[in-house]
Amino acid sequence: MAMLHIVNKSPFERNSLESCLLHAKPGATVLLIEDAVVGAAQGTVLSDRIQKALESVKLAVLGADLEARGIAQEKLVDGVNVVDYAGFVDLVTGHDNNQSWL
Repeated sequence: MAMLHIVNKSPFERNSLESCLLHAKPGATVLLIEDAVVGAAQGTVLSDRIQKALESVKLAVLGADLEARGIAQEKLVDGVNVVDYAGFVDLVTGHDNNQSWL
């Protein structure tokens, strides 16, 4: 089964998301939580990189963290899924392996 990668740091302050995307194998899921959710917004220097990553991995963001940062779901790169806390738990339990990127 594919791995779940969890990133929680802003991609504008650390390179955790970029490192994760370089290492994630096709079919993996990348979940952005906390400050990392800003990386999935349209119109940033990362938008093209996120769009390209979606060709091989699934990308999800935690909705509560989007809301806390004032980012509307409509402002996300097309193809990024929004999950609630139950969806977060489903992702963790639905993958045999999880990798947190610090």
